[in-house]
Amino acid sequence: MSHKIRVLVADDQTLVRTGFRVILEAEGDIEVVAEADTGTEAIRQAQLTEPDVILMDIRMPELDGLSATEEILRHPNPPTIVVLTTFDQNEYVYRALRAGAAGFLLKDAPSTRLIAAVRAAATGDSLIEPSITQRLVERFVEPAQSAGPPPALAPLTGRELDVLRLIARGLSNAEIAAELVVAETTVKTHVARILTKLGLRDRVQAVVVAYETGFVNRSPGH
Repeated sequence: MSHKIRVLVADDQTLVRTGFRVILEAEGDIEVVAEADTGTEAIRQAQLTEPDVILMDIRMPELDGLSATEEILRHPNPPTIVVLTTFDQNEYVYRALRAGAAGFLLKDAPSTRLIAAVRAAATGDSLIEPSITQRLVERFVEPAQSAGPPPALAPLTGRELDVLRLIARGLSNAEIAAELVVAETTVKTHVARILTKLGLRDRVQAVVVAYETGFVNRSPGH
């Protein structure tokens, strides 16, 4: 990117915001342009500072992060929102997906994961924390019984199904390219075709479809 990635950190804990700021601003390509300690303030700062990425805590006073996410995404050209969560908040995960959050990150994730999530979100290659997706599978999805892919995924080719499975595991385009031993540009093409064929907005919605259809489940090999 030709400019620094502009980030808004929304969390009601001062130590969390400060820690994220220190980690992110140690990178030369990321700038924390604002902080917010409530959902209401997050909406205000999003309008004032026009960040590229918002790190949004779920539980905040006045207005929670999910409601703030929904409001921010109603505006034209909204920033990409990555929701911050903990293991005891997985009941909110589907709500946030439906609201349009582009990714998830555990609050105690390693700093490298935080940095990667911000960069991925800024480029549209949204990152979903793999351990969060595993909890989603365990909480919301029953193991699929059929041998083949579900009918809803019939438009996809075999390679596109491979890519969808890896997307659902939380891999970035670069990681998928390495896994399949293909060029990253090829992966981007596959992702674009998956979204078009299934009528989806982004790769997060693709993850939801992968879970809800039973294509991805917690059985070995999936």
